Order: sequence, then structure tokens, then C-alpha cells
Amino acid sequence: MYITLDAGRQIHKLLEKQGMQGGGLRVGVKAGGCSGLSYVFAWEPQPAEQDQVFEGPEDSRIYVDPKSYRLLEGTQIDYDTSLISKGFVVVNPKAKATCGCGTSFSLS
Repeated sequence: MYITLDAGRQIHKLLEKQGMQGGGLRVGVKAGGCSGLSYVFAWEPQPAEQDQVFEGPEDSRIYVDPKSYRLLEGTQIDYDTSLISKGFVVVNPKAKATCGCGTSFSLS
């Protein structure tokens, strides 16, 4: 998993805002959404024991559980700062199709 500079800055900023310096952004996958699978995000003070931990710029960290990692391996997490939309952008090489909102995907 790769964290871009923009995503790293935003993760760091939001963790500070929530008083969770040293924590990370949990990125996972669950069934649902218009394409079959959805990305889920949560702020956590520390990783779970079995999590994969990815470090990026600006002292940013992403935590991924083993089940989600199989679907997220090789993924890039970016942050869109355009005037039209703001938010984390997931670029997943395993996704065969995505929905218009970018929060769900399918593998076939």
C-alpha cells in the first residue's frame, strides 16, 4: 500500500485534530455498495495485533486487517483537494469496476 504526499498530510492533520497523534487511518473492505464491495475508513489510536501497518509521508500510518489486505494489496491512497470534491481516493489495481462515487468496487 502506498500513501501519497497529499494523503499523508491529510492523515497527519486529521489525526492531530482528533488528538490521536501516533495513530493511523484504518482502511478496509466490506461487502456492500453499488459495485459489491465498499471501502471503509476509521481513525484508530493504534493497530490491532494482526494488522499490516503502512507508513507514509508526514508520519502517516494506515492499518489494514489481513482479510482486507488481500483485496487492497498494491493500492495507492491519495487525497483529492480539487474544488469539486475533497476526500481520500483509493486507486486499487485489483478493482475491475468502480462506482461513480469511488467508494465501492468489484473484482469481476
